[in-house]
Amino acid sequence: MKIISSMKAYIANPDPLTGKSCLVAAIIGANGPVYPFYLSFMIGFAAAAPAFITMLASPFFLAIPLLARFHPLAARTALPLLGTLNTFWCIKLLGASSGVELFLLPCISLAALSFNARERWLSFALLALPIGFYIVQPYVTGLATPLLHFSPAQLQALVTLNAASVGMLTAFLGLTYARLRG
Repeated sequence: MKIISSMKAYIANPDPLTGKSCLVAAIIGANGPVYPFYLSFMIGFAAAAPAFITMLASPFFLAIPLLARFHPLAARTALPLLGTLNTFWCIKLLGASSGVELFLLPCISLAALSFNARERWLSFALLALPIGFYIVQPYVTGLATPLLHFSPAQLQALVTLNAASVGMLTAFLGLTYARLRG
């Protein structure tokens, strides 16, 4: 129980909006190291082993609550920005045909939900990154050409895993941020 209370204290923030962003960052950071194991289960360890580098972003997500203690706006900005950059990296690693680009959808949600009315300009700037990617990707050769290659069956398993993960993350975001609105 001490671990749970320590985690709650680490995530807590006096600003409710920042507190929600800290919770989301901690959940994403804690789940990052688990993703390669899901991949291993779905497509085999030999194929998934290089994907263990996808968890390199986890410490950065886990540091967002610490950043929030000193700069709440920077922490709320870091969450959708880091999510978008991590998704770009995973797209380059696994390829768009793996369905990993679907993770840009929760990044769009985070950019829209993480800011109040006075900070709307920042929201729009962060929305431009993932939306811009969807717009330019078909026209830029090699942008989503993967570093790793998978069989059609493995790609289908990755799409299933990523679509389910995005669905759960999006539902979690909706439930988490809805509590702010009453």
